[in-house]
Amino acid sequence: MTKPALEAAGSLLRRLHEASAAVVVDPQIEWPRDFADPEGGTMLCHNDVCPDNVVFRDGLPVALIDFDFAAPGRPLWDVAMTARYWVPMNDPTSAAAAYPAGLDVPTRLRILADSYGLAPQDRAELPRVIEQATDVCRAFVAARVADKDPAFLQALTERGGWERWDRLQTWLADNRETFKTALLR
Repeated sequence: MTKPALEAAGSLLRRLHEASAAVVVDPQIEWPRDFADPEGGTMLCHNDVCPDNVVFRDGLPVALIDFDFAAPGRPLWDVAMTARYWVPMNDPTSAAAAYPAGLDVPTRLRILADSYGLAPQDRAELPRVIEQATDVCRAFVAARVADKDPAFLQALTERGGWERWDRLQTWLADNRETFKTALLR
């Protein structure tokens, strides 16, 4: 994703959260739990703002679609889930297979946080929440693999198996302070 697309994605997510602040979340409704914030919350979050769930116009994100994983959570959770796809938050080995070389992940994470307007206290917490979101996504994949979903079995094999997930989780933890420093600069 280009820098302008990354900035537009952060701004679009912020506008979604501003609009959903007015939505009263009924605690009696059962929401999808697949990508939902495990800490819960009162803000209606998209939870799957990946490029496939965005409408682009002239190369920039302008609208969100596919709200099938929407559920109450913290806005920070939605920023973390979005960062996973848009920054992207991938270890260098995994990133090399799908993204241009030389992506400056800490800088791109800051661009997303800046364009969203993320508060300083949330910036300090974002790297940890990205790790938490990665754990949730791994559990989602594990459940699909356990159910013998052919698409997930194939994707897991093609993308480096569980070793890729292990490498990613280690890389995120090892770089937590680097990300935090970039976000708070």
